[in-house]
Amino acid sequence: MIRYLSTLALALTAALVPPLAKAEKVVMYREGQLVNPQDVAEVLGKTRSIRLLDDEPAPPAKFIAAAAVALAKTSARVPVSAPVAPGGSNADAAALSLPVRFAFDSVDILPAARAQLDALAEGIKLLGPRSIVTVEGHTDAVGSDAYNLELSRGRARAVRDYLVQHHGIDAARLRTVGYGEGRPVEDADPNAAVNRRVQFRGA
Repeated sequence: MIRYLSTLALALTAALVPPLAKAEKVVMYREGQLVNPQDVAEVLGKTRSIRLLDDEPAPPAKFIAAAAVALAKTSARVPVSAPVAPGGSNADAAALSLPVRFAFDSVDILPAARAQLDALAEGIKLLGPRSIVTVEGHTDAVGSDAYNLELSRGRARAVRDYLVQHHGIDAARLRTVGYGEGRPVEDADPNAAVNRRVQFRGA
């Protein structure tokens, strides 16, 4: 009976805790590389299904606690796939990444980043008027976790504000989130410049 209960607890924990995220395909542009608005619309225009958690009865509290402990142990860092060159097939790409340049230790967007953001805005305008785009801020691992998290959030908001103010995109269509250093590019040094990026995905 004890063996049965422990097996059941493990099975429920596995069901409640999502597996470590599989590295996703991300189209990654390099600094100065021309962004194709059609590619932007293709990647961000995909619809993703949403499963409502309220559709199922809640599990017992002790299993929720066990699941929370397991999740804390397994979800420290989520990998992002190695860079995928733009211009190829974007059929299974989940996001698009730009190396948006900011002033050092700041949320001020540098002029060098504007051409890519302008082309990105043209791609967003090709989407339906009710489409939602999530702007994700990411940093490298230099600095504390808390500092990098706040910096990534501020930079995501700065990009949103640029798209709204310079391109007239409705702010309600742009969600922002910061991940700090928590989602480095797979196989990259955590301190590498490639991790300092802004990603965009459809919602």
